[in-house]
Amino acid sequence: MQFITYIIDLFLHLDVHLSALMVQFGYATYVLIFFVLFMETGFVITPFLPGDSLLFAAGTLAALGSGPLNVGTLFIVMALAAILGDTANYWIGHAIGPRVFHENVRFLKREYLDRTHRFYEKHGGLTIFLARFIPIIRTFAPFVAGVGSMTYGKFIGYNILGGITWTGLFLFAGYFFGNISFIRHNFSLVIIAIVVISTIPAFLEFLRARRKKPSIEAG
Repeated sequence: MQFITYIIDLFLHLDVHLSALMVQFGYATYVLIFFVLFMETGFVITPFLPGDSLLFAAGTLAALGSGPLNVGTLFIVMALAAILGDTANYWIGHAIGPRVFHENVRFLKREYLDRTHRFYEKHGGLTIFLARFIPIIRTFAPFVAGVGSMTYGKFIGYNILGGITWTGLFLFAGYFFGNISFIRHNFSLVIIAIVVISTIPAFLEFLRARRKKPSIEAG
């Protein structure tokens, strides 16, 4: 319970936590940000880590200019973390193989895996790009691609394009809009809105699958 409370607090007060890290670690904050994003995209057991909200918060703090964070350096570090994270996730899926769809692997939540698999079947290779903007599916998509038949040559193109677009969109949104007075004074609400908006596509896909399932069973 304490861990869940910490994760919620981390999301809601990400600007505060990131500011504290800058004071404590200085330029090493870049390394910490890199590893958080790398783990969020690179390991299927860590989809709870902040992604969209971390990018936005980092951009907001970089705009203040009072710490070590530079928006250009952040963009390079974060895009690299996102691309390498997806790459690691792809090869983990490739190494484990198709058995994950036939066995109950303890550290994988089957519901997330199945949802991502349906998303992948619908959108094909474009899933790797689209999934960047959908929490949870973002973490599982490269894993499913590695398990499936997508070649790494095809995967890496979508991976690079998605990684650059995703990090750039949220980072520079925070940089240019995060310090607007209303947003600064309602930062927690903005982070909640980002998380909610990001989950809408996955929720709609879930509802579509639920409506489709009875008709399949009836047939």
